[in-house]
Amino acid sequence: MTSTHASNPTTVANPVTASTPTDNRQLRILLLEDNPSHAEVVERVLKQGGLTFSITRVETRDTFQYQLEHHAPDLILSDYALPSFDGSSALNIAKNKTPDIPFIFVTGTMGEEVAIETLKNGATDYVLKTRLVRLVPSVWRALREAAERRDRRRAEDQLRRSHEQLRALTSYLQYVREEERTRISREVHDELGQALTGLKMDLSMLAGHLPRHDRTLHQKIKSMLAGIDSTIHTVRRISTELRPGILDSLGLVAAIEWQASEFQTRTGISCNVTTTVSDTMWEQDFTTAFFRIFQETLTNVIRHATATRVEVKLAIEDVRLVLTVSDNGRGITEEQITNTRSIGLIGMRERAALVGGEINLQGAPGRGTTVAVRIPLPVSSKPPDVVSPL
Repeated sequence: MTSTHASNPTTVANPVTASTPTDNRQLRILLLEDNPSHAEVVERVLKQGGLTFSITRVETRDTFQYQLEHHAPDLILSDYALPSFDGSSALNIAKNKTPDIPFIFVTGTMGEEVAIETLKNGATDYVLKTRLVRLVPSVWRALREAAERRDRRRAEDQLRRSHEQLRALTSYLQYVREEERTRISREVHDELGQALTGLKMDLSMLAGHLPRHDRTLHQKIKSMLAGIDSTIHTVRRISTELRPGILDSLGLVAAIEWQASEFQTRTGISCNVTTTVSDTMWEQDFTTAFFRIFQETLTNVIRHATATRVEVKLAIEDVRLVLTVSDNGRGITEEQITNTRSIGLIGMRERAALVGGEINLQGAPGRGTTVAVRIPLPVSSKPPDVVSPL
């Protein structure tokens, strides 16, 4: 007959009790045992071991499942051989319903192969009824390991939440940064550009009212006009570097081709772009992340590669936009790839991660470096047309 009862809470002076993984609260034990006298022996051994506990004894599958579902215990002790229910089935049920609760077999007979199999299937330990002296140490160890698993899981959850919060903050900061870049770019282009253009027009008008024979003043105004032209060019360059207008007006492909041309003009390093993707207007976060990663890749070529040629390929593979940048420079080592101080590489990876992408670097000393950027296409966008390679 199935019986369910709880022992009176018992505390025995034991130095181990002060550091119990159950935080000194009453331990709830579920005992699957069909023999009442054996259950009493187990209870007595636990009391003598200094545990403070309440124990519920069950015999059948239904009562066992009910206790797991409605009164989750801190520890499960189970016989292996029962008249209508076996320990292996009990272990499977416990692991499905309460996988974090320690499960210890307390049985009269269990072969070595069976014992090993139960441990592989998730049992915490097994104790023979002829050697119950092992029961209390086994319980303490099981509770301690369960507490350590809970602490580790809490730490992992906290770390994951912190990582998610940092990523969300990074995403927000990137957004704010791009918005600020765009605002400053427009103000520099519009305000300074208009002011300089107006100044140039005033100087030109002033030059028309000067005596023609005063070459000194004419030469001075000519020099000033040249200075204004140079400043206007600088304003336009700064404005474009802050936020290339071509990125918003013509799209990512055109912006990459423009940036490659600017890179080649500025550095003298040959930069060839091959694309099988037509000009397509994707959403701003996607294009901005992709373009900034490309810019950082070219910056790394200038700073570290000592290359004379850069090959850029843009294609679509499995609904992902793939950018490959290869140079013929001095190469990169595995240590440099994994270096936590490589802020540029970290920034590139983080930008890609924010839009669900990834970056892979390959290289060898003297054999150049290849950077592959793979970012999923925005869900809201239609697959772009594929064109023949340039």
